[in-house]
Amino acid sequence: MSRLDRITLDPGKRGGKPCIRGLRITVYDVLEYLAAGMTEEEILADFPDLERADIRAALAFAAERERRLVSIPPG
Repeated sequence: MSRLDRITLDPGKRGGKPCIRGLRITVYDVLEYLAAGMTEEEILADFPDLERADIRAALAFAAERERRLVSIPPG
């Protein structure tokens, strides 16, 4: 399973937001926890269904999404 294969989209789950492996945990949730200062170990302890590779997949998904954003040319 590649990193981005871990991210699933299901219109009937969490409003169609990108989730981790079909779980009800969104990419946004994982990013919020990391941004709030939680360590990977803390996240994994709080969410036993998650795997370390899921956290990496959320980061890779966010990086890919950011890369695809259109940049505004200067001036």
